[in-house]
Amino acid sequence: MKTQKKQMAGKTKEDFTQEAYMGIRRMFFLNEIIPGQKISYGDLAKRLNMSTTPVIQALKRLEFQGLVRHEPNRGYYTENISLGEITEIYEFRELIEVSLLPRTIASIGKRGLKKLKKALDTHLEAVRDIYLKDRLLKDMEFHLLLAELSGAGIQFNTLKFLFDLLYLKYRGNILFVTPMETVDSEHIKLYDYIAEKNVQGAQKILANHISNVKKHAILSIERMDREKNIKTI
Repeated sequence: MKTQKKQMAGKTKEDFTQEAYMGIRRMFFLNEIIPGQKISYGDLAKRLNMSTTPVIQALKRLEFQGLVRHEPNRGYYTENISLGEITEIYEFRELIEVSLLPRTIASIGKRGLKKLKKALDTHLEAVRDIYLKDRLLKDMEFHLLLAELSGAGIQFNTLKFLFDLLYLKYRGNILFVTPMETVDSEHIKLYDYIAEKNVQGAQKILANHISNVKKHAILSIERMDREKNIKTI
């Protein structure tokens, strides 16, 4: 207890806000907070074992990111599922990721290629696991590494933001509905084209991959809309 109090005493307000922010993000990712839900910051504070002040500050940060909204005199809510938004996110992803491939291939080198192969192997192992969240994380890490190796910092950070919207705001069972074998095959082909420095082949397979994932995600949302009357504006 004394050690815990000592650790807490050394933390700043920003430390507590960051801790609350990461804790709430984790709840989003684990589907403990779902689209359209009213958020009780008092309940979040209890679950995170902290005061309401850093929780409210964390919610303000999440509001800025578009993951929650604040309604005066009513509190915070998660945003509803939006078919238009998810379509736009995937289209923006394709635009960024495909455009960065020439730079990645030109500068990747042996070390970068080794890192990418490790990320690919880790993803291939994860997709055969029963844990959907692990597959989502490894898929995201593979794509982000591919963009990071281009050296384009602003576009890389924008892509990270898009993945936040996809994987925190939308549930994994909506997004990861593309057949595993298809995802495996497309990732392997993409890596092979990059290793061969085949820009045109790599761009084509990546564009097809993102478009294919988008198509399956949209079909999943439309099916859920028919079944549960989800808001899809």
